[in-house]
Order: sequence, then structure tokens, then C-alpha cells
Amino acid sequence: MTRRFSTFWGQAIAFLDRSRRLGAVDLLLLLALGGAVYGLVHLAQEWTGVLEPAARIDLSPAALPRYTLLSLSRGLAAYAVSLGFTLAYGYWAARDRMAERVLIPLLDILQSIPVLGFMPGLVLALVALFPHRNVGLELAAVLMIFTGQAWNMTFSFYYSLRSIPRDLSEAATLYRFSWWQRLRRVELPYATIGLVWNSMMSMAGGWFFLMVSEAFQLGDRDFRLPGLGSYMSAAAAAGDRTAMLWAIGAMAAMIVLLDQLLWRPVVVWSQKFRAEDSGQAEEMRSWFLELLQRSRLLHLLRAPLRALARPRRRPPPAAPRGAAGPRTRGAAALSAGLFAVLLAVLLAGAFEMVLLLRRLPAAEWGGIALAALLTLLRVLAATALGTLWTVPAGLAIGLSPRLSRVLQPVVQVVASFPAPMLFPAAVALLTAAGVGLGLGSVVLMLLGTQWYILFNVVAGASAIPADLREAARLYRFSRWQRFRKLYLPGVFPYLVTGWITAAGGAWNASIVSEYVTHGGRSLATEGLGARVSLAAAEARFPALAASLLVMSLVVVAFNRLVWRRLHRLSEDRFALTR
Repeated sequence: MTRRFSTFWGQAIAFLDRSRRLGAVDLLLLLALGGAVYGLVHLAQEWTGVLEPAARIDLSPAALPRYTLLSLSRGLAAYAVSLGFTLAYGYWAARDRMAERVLIPLLDILQSIPVLGFMPGLVLALVALFPHRNVGLELAAVLMIFTGQAWNMTFSFYYSLRSIPRDLSEAATLYRFSWWQRLRRVELPYATIGLVWNSMMSMAGGWFFLMVSEAFQLGDRDFRLPGLGSYMSAAAAAGDRTAMLWAIGAMAAMIVLLDQLLWRPVVVWSQKFRAEDSGQAEEMRSWFLELLQRSRLLHLLRAPLRALARPRRRPPPAAPRGAAGPRTRGAAALSAGLFAVLLAVLLAGAFEMVLLLRRLPAAEWGGIALAALLTLLRVLAATALGTLWTVPAGLAIGLSPRLSRVLQPVVQVVASFPAPMLFPAAVALLTAAGVGLGLGSVVLMLLGTQWYILFNVVAGASAIPADLREAARLYRFSRWQRFRKLYLPGVFPYLVTGWITAAGGAWNASIVSEYVTHGGRSLATEGLGARVSLAAAEARFPALAASLLVMSLVVVAFNRLVWRRLHRLSEDRFALTR
């Protein structure tokens, strides 16, 4: 202990001695740190302020920086919760075979429930828990954004843990790693790249429902928080086109800054965990990360922090007998206890659901079934339309290093933009063209879901081995022959993954595309999404529960009957790495 303290003290003295040589980058970092502290103090005052169920939204452009900061803080807080949930839930599902049989199907159901399905219970419970402060309403908004982020990340982490190469697992067992050493040195590094990319997609998914999360109505109660989503919602309701353009500009600026200052450096950092190279390998760079690497302040802080974090040398623990990984009795008992609590919560939730559904008239079930069929047809139409242009565009980007370097960052930023903020303009154009919301909702779904297919096609095209492309060139394949015999089989597994995520996104988008408020009036078309929105707005909880139950059943049944079979087909016949 004395030695560690002496080391730390020496590093601190050296830091003070060398701090006189700090450069412009360090001064910028100090200014940014001061701004972050000021922002945190402002957020704390906002959260602990007196409860205002319907905050007045100022539509002047001067209010946008504050609203943008508030929305950004909710998105980042939701991401922190999502990351913690992902690590705990994904690790539990991957390491406990008994719990896995419940946790993974439950995750499949949870991701099929749209944000409005969680909203009534969350808002009413948290506002009742904090009746005089904004904390409850803020927590409800954060948790609703969380429901748009967490599931994709959790699936990614779970599948990464289940697909760790056998030689890595055997090496961890050979070196007698404890569960913590195995997690820190093998499992987390292996899962990092997939988790980073899925974090970017999940963050975009959270922005998709920003307007709903910050401005929502339950019956005659209007809950509204100051933020970019509520600003856009108020501007759309008032038909203020200038304010809508200001909001779109602020959202675009926030996404670009977030991409350049957070995601791009993290993506570049995560490349050091790449296990192997395949297909084309473009070196990724981040000007912000390179700027940070020139900082003397961070360099000086790194040494004492490493001295504190350096683990003490201990003898390796005894190797576990006959197990792929260490599993103590305490861990087994904890897992069994958590599993029992989970089952009890699920049974209690199912019982309450049955009581709620008994209050719904039997005649209403037929209308819900017809609405589910109409929404399913729109989801399939949006997925098909998205496939038509994303496959050639994704192949062009993925097969060309020059196009990939130029267009991929642009596509990432565009895809992160929440499509509902464009809905008022799209609805105005559709109305002017004489297109009703029945067909127009397909276009609105397409605005938000096409990017999932494009990203996956780009990834699939980039992974096509270079030797196969060279062979096709030597044998003088025509463009059609290359597409039919190499490119399409090569991207098909990725295309199926894109279809699955795009269809899931379209089901969620049906909530805001089949029921749209614009210019002070509401437009609706027959569909399950419109029924969910109307039931939530009118606080008809039995109808809301029945609509969500039918939506979850349709999504899960379609996943198992169609998407899973296509996924299996792609792995058996078209995987180039097998």
C-alpha cells in the first residue's frame, strides 16, 4: 500500500512539474471540461426542479441549444443504462443454459413491443413515485429511449459470447483465468467491435422515438419535457415550418458532432480488437482521436491512473474441473435466485395482462386482427421497396474503397437522423400529391428502416473475399454473372439480417406513421400502429394491451416461420466463410 501511494505521489508531483508545458489542445480540453461541469449542474437543476407535467415550449431558435443539450443528455443517459443492461443480461443468457431458454425468447418479445407499449406504465408509476419533482418524468423519458436502444446491443453481445473461437476459450482455461479475467481479457475484447457498431445503430434507434419520448399524451393528461423532440412536436402541431427547419438543423448538427467526437474515435479505437482481416481493409482514422493523442495533459494523467489500476500479482486460482469456464457455487445460487425472481415477475405480469384483456369486448378482437394484417402488408411493402435501391447502392459502396471512404460516413450520419422529424414535411408532400395515409404510411416506414438493409449490404459486400472477386475478373464474368453468382450469394446472409432488423423497425415505425399529427389535425389509417397510438392517447388500456399482444405475436411468429428459415438457409448455402 505504501509503495503504491509513493508511486502515485511521485507521478502527481511530476505531473505538476510538467503541467507548465501544456499546449493549445490541453487548454481546449480544460475548457470542454468546464463546459461539461456547467452542463451537468444545469441538468441536475432541471431534474430536481418542480414538476411541470406540460412544460411550455419556446419555438424561438435561441432556445434550441438548451433543448439540444437536454435531449442529448437523455440519449446518453439511456445509452449508459442500455450498456449496463446489455452486459448483465447478455452475459447471464450466454453463461446460464437454464436461464437462456427464457431470457432469449423474452428478449425477442421485448424488442417487438414498441415504445408506446412501455409508456403508460412507466410514466404513471414514475410520476407517482416523484409527485413533486421532474425526476420521475425525466426517468420515464430516459427509459423510453432505452427501450429503443437496448435489445439490439444485447443480442449482439450475447451472440458474440456464444461465438468465441474455441482456441481462445481453451487458452483462458489453460491459463486458469477467473471469470473476471476471462470477461476482461477474452470475452469483452472479442465482443467489442460488434458492440460498438450496434451501439451506433441503437443510438439512432433511440433518436427515432425522441418526439414520442419527450412529448406524450395519456388520456386528458399531457406530459411534456423541454427538449428537441418536444420542440419539433410543438412546431409540427402548430404548423410552424420555420421552427421545424430550425429543429431539423439542430438535430443534424447534434448527430454530426456526436459522430465526430464520440462514435468515430470509438470505432477507430475498437479496431485494435479485430481478430482477423477479411475482404478489403480500409484504415479508419479520426481527427478528434489524433488530436487527443497529442494532448500532454492526457498523457500526464495516464501514468498515475495506470499505477492505481495496475493489479497486484496473485497466484493463479485452481483450474475448474470439467467446465468450459469457472462457475462457483455462489454464482450458481445467484443465477438461480435471479431466475426465480424473473419467473415470478413474468407470471405476475401475465396474470395482470389476462385481467386487463378480460375487459375488452370480444367484437374488438376481429378489428385488431384485420388491422394487424394491413400493417403486416405495409411492413413487407416497405422492406421490399427498401431492398430495391439498397442492394445496388450497398454493393457499389461496399465493393469500392473510394466510394466507401467518401459515402459511408455520410450514410451513417443520415441514417442516424430520426425519420419522424421529417414526417410533417413528407405528409405535406404526400397530401399535395393526393396520396392517402394508407399508402403514404409505407413511405414513412421506409424513411426510417431502409438504412438497416443498406448497412448490412455494405458490410456483406466489403466481406466478399478479394480472391473470389479477382477470379471473377479473370474468367471475364459479365456484370450480371458477377451479381448472380458471386455478389448476391455473398451478401445474402447479411441481407437476411438487414431484412429482419428493417422489418422490426417498420413495425415500430407503424406507431408514428399510421397516426400522424400535422398542422393542428390528426391523420390516421386503419392499422395496428394507429390502434396502438389511439389507445395510448385515449388511455384505453385494454385495447392498448390487446393491440400490443397481437403485434408481439405476429412479429415473433413471422420471425420464427420466415426470417429464421431464411437465416438458416443463408448460413447453410451462401456463407462464404464456411
